[in-house]
Amino acid sequence: MRSLLYTILRWVFPAAVFAIGIASPGLVFSHHGWGWATDEEFEISGSIVKVRLGNPHGEVTIRTGNEEWLIEVGQPYRHKSAGLPDAKLAPGVFITVHGHRSANPEERLVKAERVIIDGVSYILYPDRES
Repeated sequence: MRSLLYTILRWVFPAAVFAIGIASPGLVFSHHGWGWATDEEFEISGSIVKVRLGNPHGEVTIRTGNEEWLIEVGQPYRHKSAGLPDAKLAPGVFITVHGHRSANPEERLVKAERVIIDGVSYILYPDRES
């Protein structure tokens, strides 16, 4: 005879997770992909002041003038595929970012398609025009 715990783990828990996912797709997919960004190309340059690399995507903060912008630079495999060594994404490095900014004008947030460091262009999303 199967226990109550087995029934909960086998049927009730997965059904609850599925129902939450269906009922609130905005929570699950709110920031992933490109839906949160504008369709227009955007370019910004500045000096890197902070770095966090890794999954789900790396981030660098750059300073341009008196503002700081958060730049999503993609997953680690994208850096490797683009030939971008992590050491190039370091505080003090000057970077130019091509991509798409947040559709929310209050956010200083950009998803990078391509970055330029020391005159070298690193294409993070080769399947997109940048």
